[in-house]
Amino acid sequence: MYSEDELLPISALQHLAFCERQAALIHIENLWDENVLTAEGHILHAKTHSEESETVSNTRISRGLRLRSLRLGLVGVADVVEFHRVEVPSKKVDCTRLPNLNGWWKPFIVEYKHGSPKPEMIDDVQLCAQAMCLEEMMNITVTSSSFFYGRPRRRHIVNLSQELRQKTTDLALQLHEMVKKGITPAPDYTQKCRRCSLLDSCLPKTARTKQKVSAYLHNAIYEEIS
Repeated sequence: MYSEDELLPISALQHLAFCERQAALIHIENLWDENVLTAEGHILHAKTHSEESETVSNTRISRGLRLRSLRLGLVGVADVVEFHRVEVPSKKVDCTRLPNLNGWWKPFIVEYKHGSPKPEMIDDVQLCAQAMCLEEMMNITVTSSSFFYGRPRRRHIVNLSQELRQKTTDLALQLHEMVKKGITPAPDYTQKCRRCSLLDSCLPKTARTKQKVSAYLHNAIYEEIS
């Protein structure tokens, strides 16, 4: 169990799943650069959180719900959590009571993302972490949740499997160990670097070279003379 002072952002799991160096630059060195993708993503989240929570028919829609898990050591905010009314719950383990509302309610997280679904569960671990936070806070079980992607503008259901839960737990532990050590990994340039907003700060092609300063200066002077 982690203390309140040790909690790290849920969003850091997505950064770590994408690139360990990116996660370190953001959460150890406090670097952040915007590109078109991140800017559009911020606009999408801000618009979602600016709307008020409401109850429509048999669905309670909570926006900007704060989440926390002392077991994972994570804290964050869910874009939308839909609580669907269940008249006669077959299993109370996946339902909860809500203040000032009658009956039982089953939660379903909807996270808004710019772009389209990504491979290798890069986004899924962030959604799974949100669900695991909600489970700990409400003492329930969440079996599935979803993303709403800007493209193709429809929900993408994510099954919160044991495999995904284990990957999320492992990444949370890795994140805490990385932050505790305070060491930024060396770069490893790949095709995905082109999509990273930290490309100009990371300099993966330049930073990965082991050329000595003397050799660099010699080559630079030689090129200038030539």
